[in-house]
Amino acid sequence: MQRPDWAPETIDIERPSVARMYDYYLGGSHNFAVDRAAAQAMIAAVPEAPLMAQANRAFLRRAVQFLLDAGVRQFLDIGSGIPTVGNVHEIATRSAPDARVVYVDTDPVAVAHSREILRGNPSATVIQEDLRRPAEILAHPELRRLLDFSEPIAVMIVAVLHFVPDSDDPAGIIATLRRTLPPGSYLVLSQASADGRATDEEKREAERVYRNTDNPLTVRSRTALTALFDGFDLVDPGVVWVPEWRPDSPDAAEHAAQSAFIGGVGRLGE
Repeated sequence: MQRPDWAPETIDIERPSVARMYDYYLGGSHNFAVDRAAAQAMIAAVPEAPLMAQANRAFLRRAVQFLLDAGVRQFLDIGSGIPTVGNVHEIATRSAPDARVVYVDTDPVAVAHSREILRGNPSATVIQEDLRRPAEILAHPELRRLLDFSEPIAVMIVAVLHFVPDSDDPAGIIATLRRTLPPGSYLVLSQASADGRATDEEKREAERVYRNTDNPLTVRSRTALTALFDGFDLVDPGVVWVPEWRPDSPDAAEHAAQSAFIGGVGRLGE
């Protein structure tokens, strides 16, 4: 297939990318035929997949607004994906022009396109790095240039942890990040969960689809995700289906389990 001008030569456009599949679920245009085929296979197995992605994006928006209201002005979004409408810097700077955002992603397409849309923006940057290498993320000169570690920072790990298997020690990854954060910082997590909605057949089919990508799927329970907030004080209502986390209206939380995403926000004490 013809390579679009926004796609670096270094990426494999014949293998599905979870970032580009997520872009497709959200109605974006930065995806290839192989990504659309994989996403459509996922939708065939779990028809609500696009609605799940949209519910997760809405959770991100509400979490960022909560953090802004709490006085946070610095955001570290790890696993940020391909920038589509509703990204952290768009939400944050709308309410707080002094907000600063560092995006991190391992997908070269996500990073290349982020650099393009952030060109000339002094308040936001992107670095290519892997969530599984938290020490390298924290030491990156671009991150250190933009974020002040004497002031609270919100770490966003949204719709990413289900691509980190238990063998990669997600608790250890988060502990490394936590030890570097100043008091008053926050952690925002969400990930796919089979609790309460997916049948065994849906779970098996979803895992089969993602085995063909660079990031196989690892679903977790609410108990397992809650444990990853160790060292943080959970903000009400705790770890819940993402539509239930401070919804814009009671109606917005109806049939919340269909979102298949659980999430929460934690604060690092003084």
